Amino acid sequence: MLRRTLLALAGALSLGACASTQSAERYDVIIANGTVYDGSGSAPVGADIAIRGDRIAAIGNLAGASASQRIDAHGMAVAPGFINMLSWATESLLEDGLSQSDIRQGVTLEVMGEGWTMGPINEAMRAEMIRQQSYIQFDPTWTTLGEYMDHMVERGITPNIASYVGATTVRIHVLGEADRAPNAQELAQMQDLVRQAMREGALGVGSSLIYAPAAYAQTDELIALTAAAAEFNGGYISHMRSEGDRYLEAIDELIAIGRATGARVQMYHMKPAGEANWDLSEPGLARLNAARAEGIDVTANVYTYLAGATGLDATMPPWVQEGGHDAWVARLRDPAIRARVLREMRAPATNWESLLRLTRGPQDVILIGFRNPELRGYTGKTLAEVAAARGTSPEDTIIDLVIEDNSRVDTAYVLMSEENLERNLRWPYTMLGSDAGSMAPEGAFLQFNPHPRSYGNVARFLGRYVRDRQVMPLEEAIRRLTTLPAQSIAIRERGALEVGYFADVVVFDPATIADHSTFENPHVYSTGVRDVFVNGAQVLRDGEHTGATPGQVVRGPGWIGYASE
Repeated sequence: MLRRTLLALAGALSLGACASTQSAERYDVIIANGTVYDGSGSAPVGADIAIRGDRIAAIGNLAGASASQRIDAHGMAVAPGFINMLSWATESLLEDGLSQSDIRQGVTLEVMGEGWTMGPINEAMRAEMIRQQSYIQFDPTWTTLGEYMDHMVERGITPNIASYVGATTVRIHVLGEADRAPNAQELAQMQDLVRQAMREGALGVGSSLIYAPAAYAQTDELIALTAAAAEFNGGYISHMRSEGDRYLEAIDELIAIGRATGARVQMYHMKPAGEANWDLSEPGLARLNAARAEGIDVTANVYTYLAGATGLDATMPPWVQEGGHDAWVARLRDPAIRARVLREMRAPATNWESLLRLTRGPQDVILIGFRNPELRGYTGKTLAEVAAARGTSPEDTIIDLVIEDNSRVDTAYVLMSEENLERNLRWPYTMLGSDAGSMAPEGAFLQFNPHPRSYGNVARFLGRYVRDRQVMPLEEAIRRLTTLPAQSIAIRERGALEVGYFADVVVFDPATIADHSTFENPHVYSTGVRDVFVNGAQVLRDGEHTGATPGQVVRGPGWIGYASE
C-alpha cells in the first residue's frame, strides 16, 4: 500500500482522485509544498497533504483545492507523527496534559508499560500509589488499565496514548511483593488480569526484570502471562533480566518467550551496559538475527544517550527489597542487614544486576531527583561528590540517601558505548523510546532534574545521529519512528501518511532539528519541529503549543470494540 502511494505521488496524483478533480474538494487543512516521507522508508516526494476531520483526506498535487487553513511546508519534511515506544508519561500527563517536551519533538503517540502500569490496581496498591507520590499529586480513581487511559482522555491530553499491561503490576495485584512463585490458582488469576487488560485495549505484557518484585518472576511465569496476551494478538516487551554480565542469557530468555508463545517480543533500550560488557553487542545482535531467521518477531528500542536513569534501588540486591518500599527501608536501618547489603554491593554481583558495579565508579552516578527538600541541593551532583561532601563511602552514601529521602532516589548511570549505540541504531528492527516522562520547564517539573532524554531523545536521534553522523538516511529514520513501531504494536491506521489514516502529522526542518537539554540544564526544549497535528487538530503551530488536547486512547489488537467496527 505504501509503495502504491509513492507511485501515485510520483505521478502527481493524489490517492483516490486525480489532481485535476481535486479542485472540487474542500478540506480543513492543506499542508502544501512539503517533502513527504510516508513512513515506509522509501524516498520522499514533493506533495501536499489534505486533512478533513481527524483523517488524512488526500495526498498529491492539491494546488487547485481549497481549505480553511493552508500551511506552506516548503523546505520542510512532512512525516507521520512519531511514536515513543517507551514513555513514562504516566504521571506527567496527569500533571500537565500538554506533553510539551515530546510534542515539540513531533511525538504524537506515547506508548507506556515498562513493567509497572497504572492499572489494574486494588485498594492496597491504590493506597501505596498515593503514599509514594512526590512532585506530582493525583487521586487514582480508576482500578483497571482501561479506566486509567479513559481518565486521561477525559482530563484532556495532547498526544495519543497506548499501553502494555505491566507484569509487575499484575504480580503485585495477586501476590503482593513476596519473593515466591505463584501457585496454579494465582497464576490463573494473573492471566485473567492480562486478558481483561487486553480486552480494554492493552498492547500486550510489559516487564522490567532487574527490579524487585519483578525480578522474582521466573521465565515460566512470564511465558504464561504472555500466552494470555497472545490469545488477543498481544506482544511482550521487556527491560530484560540483565543488560550487563548476563546480557546474552537475557536475550535468550526474551527469545524463548517469543518462541514459546508465538508473540511479538521487544527489548527495551537495547544496550550492553558496563565497559566490560561492551563487546557483547555484536554477539547479541547475532542472537537476535538468528531468532528472526527462525521466524520469531523480535525487535528493540533505544534512547540516544550513553547514560541510563532509574533509582538507587538498582545498586542493591533484590532480596533486601522484598515486601515493598517500607520493608526495604526498615531492613536498611538494621545494622546487621546493612552490613550484609554493603558486602554484596561491593562484591561482584551474582544473580542480580548492580548498576553501580557496571559504571566506572561513583563519578559516573548522577543524582537527579529527591523527595526530601533538604536533600535537593544534591540534585545534579555525582555520587562521588556527595560521598566526599558527607565523608562516607559511596555504598554507605547510597543507603543513607535512600533512608533519608524515603525513596529510591532518581539516578542516572553512565553505562554505554557510543560505538554500540550507533551499531544498535543501525539494526533494521530498532525503534526509539525515551524511557522518560513528557514535561515542561515549569511548575512541579522544576522540582527535579530529569534525564535529558525527557526533552531531547527524538530530536537528538534526527539531529546528531541521522543528519550529523549519518547513521542512516532520513527516510529510514522516519520509518523507525512511525511505521516500524506501529507494526510492532499491531495498531490500526496510524504510523503512516495514507489516505484514511488518522491525521497525526509532523512538519520539521531536518537541517536544524536539535536537542539542547543536558544533565546540568535539563529543562530546555528541542528545536526544529514547526507544526504538529494530532487526530487532525493542530497542537503545535510555528513551534508553539496551541493548547489543544485532542489525544485519544490507541487500543491494541484485543480491544473488544474492534469487533463492532
